[in-house]
Amino acid sequence: MTTERRQAFTRGLALLVVIAISVYIFTLPEEQAARLEAFGYPGVFLLAIISNATVLLPAPYLFLIFSLGARFDPFWVAVAAGAGAALGELSGYLAGFGGQAIIARNDIYQRMVLWMEKNGPLTVLLLAFIPNPFFDLTGIAAGALKMPLWKFLTWCFIGKIFKMLLFTYAGAGAFSIPFMHQVVEP
Repeated sequence: MTTERRQAFTRGLALLVVIAISVYIFTLPEEQAARLEAFGYPGVFLLAIISNATVLLPAPYLFLIFSLGARFDPFWVAVAAGAGAALGELSGYLAGFGGQAIIARNDIYQRMVLWMEKNGPLTVLLLAFIPNPFFDLTGIAAGALKMPLWKFLTWCFIGKIFKMLLFTYAGAGAFSIPFMHQVVEP
């Protein structure tokens, strides 16, 4: 098998794995996700991995992380959720590595590629911190541009940790996020 064929096979396999994970997670019943709470911090970690492993199909989990901040130590919930969220984002990175041509014509994706080419680490950090539906595109762009995996995960981890710190400490009552108290009461 030539290097080119092996690379095409690896990319295709990565894309199929990402699609399968996304479909599974999107169909995961909410009760199963809520049961992870009984497992404490490892459950938070798994919930964050599962919720962030979807590609372009949002899986809401921040409300649960918010409420878990009131039930557990908010710092450790944020660390577990941030680490899990960063690892879950590998699915977007792999999708970019394996099938960037599928989304390459999207205007938002093209803008993301430009941002990533100009300042990849800062783009990953800021978009991992800000709750937004476009972070999957960031991971896809990082994978497509062959950003080193360690660099992507490091900046993603830092951004996700800071985002989770805000949500967990707000859930613990340290401060208020207006829209969160209206939706979730811990």
